[in-house]
Amino acid sequence: MILKHMLKQSDVLDRAFHALSDATRRALLDRLSRGPATVSELAKPFDSTLAAIVQHIQVLEGSGLIVTEKVGRTRTCRISAGAVARVERWLTERRQLWEDRFDRLGALLEAAPEPAAAAKGARKHRRARR
Repeated sequence: MILKHMLKQSDVLDRAFHALSDATRRALLDRLSRGPATVSELAKPFDSTLAAIVQHIQVLEGSGLIVTEKVGRTRTCRISAGAVARVERWLTERRQLWEDRFDRLGALLEAAPEPAAAAKGARKHRRARR
């Protein structure tokens, strides 16, 4: 049961990071961070075709990072706060893990003798054995 949940969570993150791997999709998310927008509004600043922007939107929607709603002929997009929060939580956990590891490494290095002092001590030890 736990493994299934972890695999499902991994799949969700994989899709989100795949969506975030493209600069155009990141730019679309940046725009949507200011509020909902129609597909046409999202496409305006790009030199891409509307069809290409729609494909990017489909990837973002498939990843769960955005949701779209069609009213009449207009499709409006908005960020899915829950999906973004999951990605952020995962990144925060990894950052904390690495910060803890670097803190432990720093403490270990601070407790270690100075390299010059250790070399001097080793020379004294070799002379004493002769």
